[in-house]
Amino acid sequence: MASRRRDVYISGPLFTAPERAYLEVIDKACQDRSYSTYLPHRDAGYAKARGSLRRKFFLADIRMLRNSRMVVAVLNGAEVDAGTAWEVGFAFAQKKPIVGIREDLRMHEINLMLTGSLELVSSIQALGRRLDTILRRR
Repeated sequence: MASRRRDVYISGPLFTAPERAYLEVIDKACQDRSYSTYLPHRDAGYAKARGSLRRKFFLADIRMLRNSRMVVAVLNGAEVDAGTAWEVGFAFAQKKPIVGIREDLRMHEINLMLTGSLELVSSIQALGRRLDTILRRR
């Protein structure tokens, strides 16, 4: 659980294999652009956390939210994952740029508090272009 600075903190639901696989696709898109990433289930092992370890991983994620230059948040699904929504709020309070990605074809409103906190893109390609714009100017 190294706390070195990263370019991108990747936030999203990580409780199923398909959710984790999608986060890893985003991670690869970031790394293909030479951005360093923090992926909680890979770097902190949260998916395996039980009992008292949960607090340790929670604190590691907070440390990495602070140590990352920006956040990418996955907003797919009928409802945005509660942990993702919390991380977006925390990053917003830290004045970090946040890009939300939503490729879900179902049409439903995303909570105003989330959409007001971030810029929304609808594809991995659009995400890559937005990352370049944000990270190259900082």
